Amino acid sequence: MKLFLQDHLSLIILYIITFISLPVVINRLDGLENHYPYFIFLAVTFLTILLFFRYVRRKKMYSNIKEKRIDTGDFLIHQPSAPIEKAYADQLHEIQSFLLSKEDEYKDFLQEQQLMISQTVHQMKTPLSVIQLLIQSNHPKDPSLLLELQKIKKECDKLNFSLNQLLTYSRSTKMLADLKIEPILLKNIMQEVINDLKDYFIEEEIFPKVSIRDDVLLYSDRKWIKVVIYQLLSNAVKYGEKQSSVVIHYENNQLYIKNKGETIPESEINRVFELFYTGTKGRTKGEATGIGLYLVKKVLSTLNHPCKLYSSHNETTFVIDFSGSIETAAK
Repeated sequence: MKLFLQDHLSLIILYIITFISLPVVINRLDGLENHYPYFIFLAVTFLTILLFFRYVRRKKMYSNIKEKRIDTGDFLIHQPSAPIEKAYADQLHEIQSFLLSKEDEYKDFLQEQQLMISQTVHQMKTPLSVIQLLIQSNHPKDPSLLLELQKIKKECDKLNFSLNQLLTYSRSTKMLADLKIEPILLKNIMQEVINDLKDYFIEEEIFPKVSIRDDVLLYSDRKWIKVVIYQLLSNAVKYGEKQSSVVIHYENNQLYIKNKGETIPESEINRVFELFYTGTKGRTKGEATGIGLYLVKKVLSTLNHPCKLYSSHNETTFVIDFSGSIETAAK
């Protein structure tokens, strides 16, 4: 009803002006005493009849617009009857056809892009794995040669991490189709990730301190939770101080990952979750890609695990809230 009145506001104003101006004209021509009530009656009657018929004709349109019930398969929200409505309906059909065609093109492009990224990453990982095996199988006695091999190994690890991150980013677009919610022991996942990153911890002289009970059980997706923890721990090592510790503990249904290092400016706390945003650290550390925390936020949002990031006094803490997905495993 409100939209109907707004649609006819100009008509109502016109009638108000009529009520004011016509009596003046009638009074000057023939006197208003005998004609004014009759004029008021006719004006109100005709206005009421006109508004009634227009309202009945467009009632469905107004109700659908008010309730915002737009069918995703059709832009039309009412059956057009007036010529102007039919004209708008034809235009909407054309817009719908255009947008649907663009949507199909975008889906095809996205699928081709994901396929290309996946194939490229797998093709690059094969020779990279061969290089890593060659490095592991060679143990030169020459200290200088050994040092060079260690440098090559370090660069290979960086490249492998970046490739895995790129592949994860590509797969995250279809994350919902790949979810498998199951019971997971949080400590086991944490130990697996730490073992995967043990060389990185040793290399950077940073050591993990884990305080998680053995019976903490959460219901989530094992693969994607492991991706999140891997990314957070690698960030904690990458930006942590030498000879410090990454403290990992769980309490009150929340997982805390804390490291000592350069403080993230308060103005960047929310922006670090944006795709490709690297901030101040991205200018000082060329390794920053701006993908990691974006993936973390996206995965945790999909899994319905809220997260927060705090940074002050050279200490950064990432908190994941597992409320609603935590249980105590039977001992």
